[in-house]
Amino acid sequence: MSETKTSFMDSMSSWMEQHIVPIGMKIGSQRHLAAIRDGLAILITVTIIGGFAILIAQPPIPASITEPSNFFYAFLLAWKSFAGAHIGTLLIPYYLTIGIISLYVVCGVSYTLATRYGLNGINNMLSAMLVYLCVSGAVNLETASITIGALGAGYMFAAMITAILVVEIAKFFRDKNITIKMPDSVPPNVAATFSALLPLCFSVVFFMALDAIIKSVTGAGYASLIYTIFQPLMRATGSLPSVLLINILMTTFWFFGIHGGNMLSVVTSPITTAALAANAEAMTSGQPLPYVFAGSMNTVFGNWMTYNALVLVLFLFAKSKQNSSIAKVGVVPSLFNINEPLIFGIPTVLNVYTYIPMLICGCFNCAVYYLLAAANVVGRFYITLPFTIPGPLQAFLATGDIKNSLLWLVLFVIDMFIMLPFIKAYDNQLVKAEAED
Repeated sequence: MSETKTSFMDSMSSWMEQHIVPIGMKIGSQRHLAAIRDGLAILITVTIIGGFAILIAQPPIPASITEPSNFFYAFLLAWKSFAGAHIGTLLIPYYLTIGIISLYVVCGVSYTLATRYGLNGINNMLSAMLVYLCVSGAVNLETASITIGALGAGYMFAAMITAILVVEIAKFFRDKNITIKMPDSVPPNVAATFSALLPLCFSVVFFMALDAIIKSVTGAGYASLIYTIFQPLMRATGSLPSVLLINILMTTFWFFGIHGGNMLSVVTSPITTAALAANAEAMTSGQPLPYVFAGSMNTVFGNWMTYNALVLVLFLFAKSKQNSSIAKVGVVPSLFNINEPLIFGIPTVLNVYTYIPMLICGCFNCAVYYLLAAANVVGRFYITLPFTIPGPLQAFLATGDIKNSLLWLVLFVIDMFIMLPFIKAYDNQLVKAEAED
């Protein structure tokens, strides 16, 4: 029976490697999608700074705390008073990071795509930024000023498309050798500037003409049209069935030894980043947060939690030498969301005893959080934090709602009960094998 199961797993793994992995690799290495993924990864530090600015300016302090009855309450009330008095200054880093995130997106995506093509990254990044500013609708001609709101999260997809098209135009000019040739005596950095001049001129004229045509037909500009087109996609991708499907795929990929995060991040990163930035904008303006599937929601209440439950069950109940050793080594890294010791030590790869409970727990956790957040019982994610912050703390800091930490702890205990029979069965199998050896 064991040999049959092993043979079946080997066959499934081989089938995945032959048919699924190549598809995932093609999607992940598709130059435009990869440029979006890598370009958004560059923005993590920027969004962390903006997130902390919101956290400091709008402290997550319950309204019920009104008296400094102890040291902790006195600190919170002092923080709240300080933030209220200086909120304008404290929010400046937010307005210049998440508040104009589309500008960073166009820079990050154009730079990564240009370098993939062997083009000058800085020149193409500046070109894409200029073109996007021309058609973003952010420029107010009457006041000779730039409107920050027109560069926010809602226009990220317009920024991505602009970045890709501007770089593709530059590549076309290079491939067709349409350029201003400079003498060999001219320094390379100066020559590179002139080589970018013709494609930049073409891009500015082309996009501004396109923007004018769209305005004449629809009454709104280029960026607004793309925003309108992508809004239904944002809503559909952020639905509960979509979130559960993403969890199932991610856990299944990891089961077969394939990095689930890398496989799906090409598709999910633009959605969750745009949703997070939109939630941050809503928070600063005092509006309801529009998206549940945002930021690190899917990982805080997904695999980061399930791996912590798994390692604690092993630590408390494992009797086999293998599981006991792995639990001791993996418990601290897992607390900080570093799960590789468990993935390759237990291992969870091709291990049905861990795959089934992790699949159940991941879907259950995300469904419970999603439904409660959709009903506005718990807060939604609007702050980016370093991934190494422990789950229950991140659930609070990233949402500003202490109820999320309590929910995390309750789900964590439930996950342990779900994990326990599967892990004990697996551990008993290892104990028998060790006794035979």
